[in-house]
Amino acid sequence: MEFIDINSRNEGKERCTAQVQAVSAGAEHRWGFFLLPLALPVMLLVVWEVLSRKGFIRPTILPPPTDIWQVVVEMTVSGELLKHLLISLERVVKGFSVGAVLGLISGILIGLSPRIERAVALVTGLLRPIPIIAWVPVLILWMGIDEASKITVIAIGSFWPVLLNVIQGIRSTDRKYLEVATILEKSRWMLLTKVILPSALPSIFTGIRIGIGIAWMSVVGAELIAASSGVGYMIMYARELSQADVMLVGVFSIGITGLLIDYIIRTVESRLLKWNV
Repeated sequence: MEFIDINSRNEGKERCTAQVQAVSAGAEHRWGFFLLPLALPVMLLVVWEVLSRKGFIRPTILPPPTDIWQVVVEMTVSGELLKHLLISLERVVKGFSVGAVLGLISGILIGLSPRIERAVALVTGLLRPIPIIAWVPVLILWMGIDEASKITVIAIGSFWPVLLNVIQGIRSTDRKYLEVATILEKSRWMLLTKVILPSALPSIFTGIRIGIGIAWMSVVGAELIAASSGVGYMIMYARELSQADVMLVGVFSIGITGLLIDYIIRTVESRLLKWNV
């Protein structure tokens, strides 16, 4: 009996050891998951700082990270950075909303109807390759330098990726699902809302992610040319004053804001499309 008790104790110790090891491995995995993406940026920042302090990089062209961070703090405390970011973000939200909705509706119509696709093929083929920046002077001529021209530029930029991905998503619907819905005599509305659109959601979210990125590029392009506020204007004005640190603050703020928006979209996508993970 005593021999059995010793084995039981040993088995209990082994189980506890295994659980501790599993918890430790999980903790290491989580730390690695968060720290690994930071390794390369931190290394680049350290190299950048050292080269700047050693005089290998001219501060007037590329200031060291510590100087840029100081400018970030000063502009954040004064509220200037947040003011320009919020103005640009408001333009992005308005323009992207218009472009994404039009892209979604147009994509559904074109994806469902080959006849509509043939009817608009020439127009879409002609307009899609035109760079967004080429529309800026045209829209300023038509609409002036008010908000309408900037929002329209953003809407045009975000329209195309949403349109193309919606069409692709609809056409990628599994034929087996369509056949089953047809056999069950489902209405066209049920077929669209319960089969086709859910199947196309991964492609739609891809279009949204690409579209929001292009929307940020579009608003900066518009603000660089004609604006009195926004991140693009801040970058252009800093260039005129040879303030490289302020310019880089504007550039990095765009990247960080875009990264946060993309993270939010991916989080929403992962929760809505758990079946696709």
